[in-house]
Amino acid sequence: MRIARFTTGEDPLYGVVTGELDDYGQPADDSVVVTLAGDPMYVGVKATQEEHKLSDVRLLAPVLPRSKVIGIGRNYAAHAAELGHDLPEEPLMFLKPNTSVIGPGDTIAYPSQTQDLHFEGELAVVIGRICRDVPAAQATDVIYGYTIGNDVTARDLQRSDVQFTRAKGFDTFCPLGPWIETDLDPQHFADGVSIQTHLEGDLKQDGNTRDLIFDIPTLVAHVSSVMTLLPGDVILTGTPEGVGPMEVGDEVEVSIAGLGTLTNKVAKR
Repeated sequence: MRIARFTTGEDPLYGVVTGELDDYGQPADDSVVVTLAGDPMYVGVKATQEEHKLSDVRLLAPVLPRSKVIGIGRNYAAHAAELGHDLPEEPLMFLKPNTSVIGPGDTIAYPSQTQDLHFEGELAVVIGRICRDVPAAQATDVIYGYTIGNDVTARDLQRSDVQFTRAKGFDTFCPLGPWIETDLDPQHFADGVSIQTHLEGDLKQDGNTRDLIFDIPTLVAHVSSVMTLLPGDVILTGTPEGVGPMEVGDEVEVSIAGLGTLTNKVAKR
């Protein structure tokens, strides 16, 4: 089930998106979104009689994390190598504020403090209930679903600051979307799912989730052993090799097979 958050020009609504995705992660022309009676994460999936053509609505970030986005660094060996880093012995965590979240079609703001703004296409895990100290074998019990993320990073600030807060925490530095897919489990991604990033139509990242160093259950267990996770919290699972700079005016597309495509443009802040 694809759960979307959207607007028709008024208050945000939640809905279920129908229709198949094509080979490029785009929904069929006849796709509709069936409006739900409230946030399904809290009230369940309760369909109303209202529906809209998907092309007539504006999709928003499918989730607004109640408290946090947890990033995982260097979780693909080839990406760690391209940045000259050793592989971590356990998941390398950092935080992005929930104010960094934007939705599909929203603008990534290029701040004046950086001259080296990078894209990082990632699979994102959405947590469905309050949890702590979750065993890896029970990770599925606390996962609501999956979406696509772009862990936008000011690479020069990351190098100069050493820690990641400023480099990854600016407003607009966490695009999420286009919706949450709830009918998948971690094994789906362990078996291997394509993740690609295009910049101005050119393929820059071409990875596969089977190459994750730490799989999704391990990440949920590790993060929840440190901090309580709340409904709507997001774990970004790491990015494949091929990260690189974006410029003002560029359009970046992150696609994950079966999840769709997240598209954003870059503009001067």
